[in-house]
Amino acid sequence: MKKSCFSLLALVAAASSLAAPAANNTTALPDVAPVSEGQHVFINIPQQRLFVYHNGKLTHVYPVAVGKAMTQTNLGEHKIGVKAFNPTWHIPKSIQKERGDGVTSVPPGPQNPLGPVFVRLGDPKLGLGIHGTNAPASVPGVRSHGCVRMKSPDALEFAKNIATGSPASVIYQMASLNEDAAKNLWLAAYRDPYNKQNLDTAALKKSIQAWAKARGKTVSAKRVEAVLKNRTGAPNCLTCAAGVKIKGPLQSIAWTSGSAGFSKAKVVPKPAPVKEEVLPQGGEIEVDAGGDAPKATPVPSKPQTPVPAKAAPVAKEPTESLF
Repeated sequence: MKKSCFSLLALVAAASSLAAPAANNTTALPDVAPVSEGQHVFINIPQQRLFVYHNGKLTHVYPVAVGKAMTQTNLGEHKIGVKAFNPTWHIPKSIQKERGDGVTSVPPGPQNPLGPVFVRLGDPKLGLGIHGTNAPASVPGVRSHGCVRMKSPDALEFAKNIATGSPASVIYQMASLNEDAAKNLWLAAYRDPYNKQNLDTAALKKSIQAWAKARGKTVSAKRVEAVLKNRTGAPNCLTCAAGVKIKGPLQSIAWTSGSAGFSKAKVVPKPAPVKEEVLPQGGEIEVDAGGDAPKATPVPSKPQTPVPAKAAPVAKEPTESLF
């Protein structure tokens, strides 16, 4: 089923919201198995975070806004596709009718709902993409029409660093169980925006008990229940006193299988090089838009001045840091 995705956006000149360097990362990590070779993107819907791994190691964490319950972001396995920098938004007829202002397209610029960049996520038939926003306060959140919305500086950095063809997994984990550098156990629980009710509390508690037994520590069952009930999204320490701060880096516990061990990368052959797919500057993208951002100013009916041709940016491999 096609998922529409965009709210009206504009290019923002805001500071990037990248996570701290990997050595100090304190963002709770999901229980995932990134590929051992190349890049792998994970988007955890309940957590509203996008994670980038390179050769099995975490390199970037970004806050994101995901699809609403009525226009959900498609779960499952996808690939990173074509990139469009400063794209032209061709408004689908269904949205033209909804808007009723006679606008059929929006050229590159601050009124453009695709922001400074659009990165295709999965099969084009899904209508999914990763893009920026003119409302940075809406990120993170659950408010798009299916696409993954990032703060524009983050979207630009992501697009320039991610390789075409990289696997992208959209997951739905309602909890994160992590060990920090001080050997303390941290639990975070998230709300259920799509009402999946898929949190396996039995596996989670089994993993917590196994972890505590293997390390000779005690975990309060009441504290675990309180975290699962409140679902604030904040990491809570299960083995230390109140006020103790997380000491990075975090390591994810393989709790979905009830294990006390750490989540591990999936060993795969080195992927064959894939040619970058980058549209020319101003290239046209047709995707559904609409949502919680203000409408763009109607575009005059007369022909627009063409966007000067420029060499399209070429994606490059990311460094092993989150700077």
